[in-house]
Amino acid sequence: MTSCGGDAERTEGITPSRGHLTQRDLNASRERLRDQVAHALRAALISGELRPGEVYSAPTLAEDFGISATPVREAMLDLAREGLVEPVRNKGFRVTEVDEHDLDQYTEIRALIEIPTVGRVTRSATREELEDLRPVAEEIVRAAREHDLVGYLEADRLFHLTLLGLAGNECLVETVGELRKRSRLYGLTALDESGDLVPSAEEHRELLDLMLAGDAEGAEACMTRHLGHVRSLWARSGGPVEG
Repeated sequence: MTSCGGDAERTEGITPSRGHLTQRDLNASRERLRDQVAHALRAALISGELRPGEVYSAPTLAEDFGISATPVREAMLDLAREGLVEPVRNKGFRVTEVDEHDLDQYTEIRALIEIPTVGRVTRSATREELEDLRPVAEEIVRAAREHDLVGYLEADRLFHLTLLGLAGNECLVETVGELRKRSRLYGLTALDESGDLVPSAEEHRELLDLMLAGDAEGAEACMTRHLGHVRSLWARSGGPVEG
């Protein structure tokens, strides 16, 4: 597992105030360390180091990182809020499992929301708003080609939720965001190794091109195909992955 380092990382970037650290400095350092640990844990979930159904304790993980258990526990609580792990009393945190029935339900709800929304945004968004998504679409493809799985997930989430945000409905974006959290990460490494991740990534470019061309019907068809493609990749990989 990628280590977050020890004391050097805890104080990185802190500016001393009159020869000592203020409480604000210490709080900021603690927040950075927690974020670093959470990022590393997500990477471990992607790689399969942390396996679905397994229970992991904060002290044991902290030993791997070479830090105290507190920031690890806080990072795991962040992941619990994302639906990636769940607390197990007096034991630690269990990596959540998603079965085929859950995946079918998530995909169905996403399709009901995202497909018509893409068509609506195609008709209403300005060219500038859509062009702003071009760098993100390119980042998704770059990350897939360079096997940067954490970068892929971050760019993919940004693209889809920003696109849906152009519809002007915050509740809609939050709902899809929650569905994506519950169907992410697992199986991504297998898709990357098989070469299936790049074609899925390139569908984001195709979708954006159709929307920029004003082809609402074509954009809806592309989104339908993309969600179906992602669901079939889940089945082939044995687990879910964001799309």
